[in-house]
Amino acid sequence: MTSISKISLKFSFQCSVAALIFLLMAGCSTYRPSNTENICDIFRGETDWYEAAVESNEQWGTPIWVMMAIMHQESRFRHNVRSPRDYLLGFIPWGYKSSAYGFAQAKDEVWGEFQDEFDSGADRDDFYDAIQFIGWYTHKTQRRLKVSKWDAYNQYLAYHEGQGGFSRGSYKHKSWLLGVANKVKNKAAMFNQQLKSCQSELDDAIDGWF
Repeated sequence: MTSISKISLKFSFQCSVAALIFLLMAGCSTYRPSNTENICDIFRGETDWYEAAVESNEQWGTPIWVMMAIMHQESRFRHNVRSPRDYLLGFIPWGYKSSAYGFAQAKDEVWGEFQDEFDSGADRDDFYDAIQFIGWYTHKTQRRLKVSKWDAYNQYLAYHEGQGGFSRGSYKHKSWLLGVANKVKNKAAMFNQQLKSCQSELDDAIDGWF
């Protein structure tokens, strides 16, 4: 084989490996469960998500079903969700109404705090980082405002309004938001019951990787 052929073969192999890695990474980042109403189906479809949720629970102490109920409300588990667009003069696209983005719909400022305290390279469209963010934020809410990490209703109100807004009672005159918080509470209770039926199976699945 000529030297040119060897170089060509090596280049082709390297390109194939790079393409495979890219496809694998893209597949992980764009996974979205087909059934977002069943936590067992969500985690069975991507056991890395379950492992990430377990790590966040161990790190921050917030129940998995509470974190997942908040994420369900914020993005329905879509990785690249943005806030609604803003329009100049009613029809000219002019950015977005807020900087909220990703699985957890975290805004720039609070995400920056999370990066400073936990991981400077964290990405909002990465499930692992997003579930860690929700655990981190609910942990801070519990420490600052004494809201139980098991209290999905009030944790969501603090998540939506910000800890300062919650402490000022900014949610009290927002009947629509109280309704949403109640949905999160009910979703967390449903996820809790569902997870009890499949948790040992999921634990076995992630243990099988080692």
